[in-house]
Amino acid sequence: MLENIADAFVLFLNWDNILAVFAGVLIGTITGAIPGMTTPMGVALVLPFTFSLNPVTGILLLLGVYKGGLYGGSITAILIKAPGTPAAACTVLDGFPLSQKGQARKALDIALFASVFADFMSNLALILLAGFLASFALKFGPPEFFTLIIFALTIIAGVSGDRLAMGVVSACMGLILATVGLDVVYGTERFVFNEYELMAGLNFIPVLIGLFALPEILNHFTKPVLGDLEHNQLAGEKGTFADFKRCFKSIFRGSLFGVILGAIPGIGGAPAAFLSYSEAKRTSKNPENFGKGEIEGVAAAEAGNNGVAGATMIPLLALGVPGDVITAVILGAFMIHGLTPGPIMFQTNIDMIYAIFIGIMLSSLYLFVIGKLSIKYISKISDVPNRVLYPIVLVLCAYGAYAVNNNLFDILVMLLMGLVGFTMLRLNIPTAPFLIAFVLGPLLEDNFRQSLLLSHGEIDIFLRSPICIVFWCLTFITLVMLVRTYFKKPAKMSAPEGANNSTAS
Repeated sequence: MLENIADAFVLFLNWDNILAVFAGVLIGTITGAIPGMTTPMGVALVLPFTFSLNPVTGILLLLGVYKGGLYGGSITAILIKAPGTPAAACTVLDGFPLSQKGQARKALDIALFASVFADFMSNLALILLAGFLASFALKFGPPEFFTLIIFALTIIAGVSGDRLAMGVVSACMGLILATVGLDVVYGTERFVFNEYELMAGLNFIPVLIGLFALPEILNHFTKPVLGDLEHNQLAGEKGTFADFKRCFKSIFRGSLFGVILGAIPGIGGAPAAFLSYSEAKRTSKNPENFGKGEIEGVAAAEAGNNGVAGATMIPLLALGVPGDVITAVILGAFMIHGLTPGPIMFQTNIDMIYAIFIGIMLSSLYLFVIGKLSIKYISKISDVPNRVLYPIVLVLCAYGAYAVNNNLFDILVMLLMGLVGFTMLRLNIPTAPFLIAFVLGPLLEDNFRQSLLLSHGEIDIFLRSPICIVFWCLTFITLVMLVRTYFKKPAKMSAPEGANNSTAS
C-alpha cells in the first residue's frame, strides 16, 4: 500500500495537476455565483478541454469545478437572493435576511467555513469509508428510495416555520407542478395543454430563478423609492472563530447528512441541505430565529450542500455508478480516457485513484483560499445600488434560464414562476416547501411506481426491507415530535397570562 501511495505522489506532483485543481475550483466558484449557471453546466462546458489532458489532470479539473460550484452558489444567494445552484436555495432562507441586516460579510464567512469543513469531511469519507458506504448504497432499491423521500418530505414542516398550513399548501403546489409532462411509465400527457414544450416537464432552473430571484426584483420596484436606503453595502463584522464554534454542531451534523445522502446515487445536494437545515432548526435553542437571519441556518445549509461533494464519488469509483448528474459527466471523462470506474479499477489503477484522492484533498485548501478572495472581490456586487443591480440580475436570470436548453419557452416559465413567487411573497406563503416538493416529487412518484411494478401491486414491498422500516420509524418519530411541538406552543403563550393572574390574586 505504501508503495502505491508513493507512486500516486509521483503521478500527482506536477504543475499541470496542481494548477488544474486550482483552475477548476476558481471556474466552479465563478460559475456557481452566476444565477442560472449551474454546476453541471460548468462541468459540461469544461469537459471538452480535458480530452487532450492526461486522465488525472482532466478528472481533477472537473472535480475542482464541481467543488467550487457548490460553494459559489451561496454568494449570490446571500447577497441578492439569487441562488446560483439548486442546493443554495436553502442558504437563501437565512443568508439573505442576514445581508439585509447588514451582516452579509459574516454570513459569507460562515458559509465558507462550513463549506470547507464539510468538503474536507466528505473527502475523508471518500478515502476512508468508500468500501463501507458504497456497499450500503448498493442496497438501495426503489422501495428504499421511496421511504427515504417520504422521510425527507417531513422537513417541509421544519422550513415552514409558524405557517405550517401555508407550507403544506406550498408543497402541494410544488408536487402538482412536478407532475407536468409525460408519464414515465405509460407515456400519457399530464397538464401539457397541447404544448409540446411541456412534454418534458418544467425545467428546474427556470423554476428556481423565477421562484427566488424575480420576486425580490418585483418587490423592490413595487415599493416607494427610499433614496439611500437601497444602497446595500457589504457591511458588518467578519465571521469569527467564536461564530464557527457556535455553529460547529450544526456544521458537523450537516456534513454527516451530506456524506450519507451523497453516497446514495440520485439524491444530490439540495435534499441534504434542507435536511441539515431542518435538523439544525429542530435542535436549536432559538428556532424562532430561523428564516429571519440566523447564522446557524446558513452554516447548516452549506454544510449539508458541500458534504455531498466527495461522497458522490464513492459509488462512482467503487461501483461505477454515478451519484448525481455531475459525476455522470465525470464518468464520461473516465471512459473517454479508456478507464472504467469500479472494483477492477482499484486493482489495475490504484495509483491513479490515490493520485485523485491527493488532488481532492488539495481542493479543500484551494476552496478556502479562493473562497476568501471571492468574498473580497465578487461580493463587491452588493456595493452596487439596487436600481442598477437588479436590472443586471434580471438579464443574468433571463440568460441563465435560456442557456439551459437554448429555448425561449424557459424564459416564459421563469417569468410565470416569478409572478407565482411574488404572489406567495405578498401572501406570506413560504417558498421553500414548494421547492422541496418540486425537487423530490418526480423521485417520489418514480420510485413508488417502480416498487409496485416489482411487487406486482403488493403494497407490503415498502415493509420488506430493514432500511425501509428504519425510514418509516424515523418518519413516524419526526411527525410525533412535530405534533408535540405544535401543541406545546399555545401552552407556552398562555403561561405568562396565568402567572399574571396568580400575582394579581
